[in-house]
Amino acid sequence: MSKNAIITGGTRGLGEAMTLKLGEMGYNVAINYTSERSAALADALVKRLADEYCVKAVAIKADVSDYASCENLVKSALEFFGGELDVLINNAGITNNCNFIDITPEAYMRVINTNLVSMLHMSHLCLPHLVDHDSCIVNTASVGGLVGVVNQADYCAAKSGVIGLTRALAMEFAPRKVRVNAIAPGMIMTDMLRGVNQDELNALAATIPQGYIGAPSDIAGCMEYILTAPYLTGQTISPNGGFVMP
Repeated sequence: MSKNAIITGGTRGLGEAMTLKLGEMGYNVAINYTSERSAALADALVKRLADEYCVKAVAIKADVSDYASCENLVKSALEFFGGELDVLINNAGITNNCNFIDITPEAYMRVINTNLVSMLHMSHLCLPHLVDHDSCIVNTASVGGLVGVVNQADYCAAKSGVIGLTRALAMEFAPRKVRVNAIAPGMIMTDMLRGVNQDELNALAATIPQGYIGAPSDIAGCMEYILTAPYLTGQTISPNGGFVMP
């Protein structure tokens, strides 16, 4: 029997890799998008999932920092799935990369709302449909949730909160057959790093004990492990090449 997953922030970068991995694993998938640009990416990804993996997929417009929008996302996904849900991947995230004196309250609250509050919203709405049937929540944290990062106070605060939320939900819902874990990626080759010049990229790679920057597939592989590890809950796994060893 096929299983069903909702993933937020699933149209690009780490999210795209995880979305495709879900399809490869046989999951029907619901992804969200927020703009016309991301709508085109979402539609292309839905088509790819159907063509390559023969799973059902749907793209739903939703700003996950807003509770009402999350309600529509979950309701629409459940209608598409026929009322069944097995996996929630909370992946949506943004960053400001700004020193904390110059940042505006509006900017740091946007990061907190997108990176942390969205996971509260989505978990709150999905858990009634996840309990009591061996389901999973996977939250995307970051090495920024494990260590301090310059010009990332709001991002680090949100990602630390993600780890705390993961542990608390894991404790609360383990008796009801819901496993909750987090992935804390290190430096991964996404669009943000592709814009860095080669010398800076080499300098970044040199700070990693394994000597290279990871790929989105490393994070998708970690997600696959979490989804297939029945005795794993409340954990934060950090694929980071040894950059941070918590």
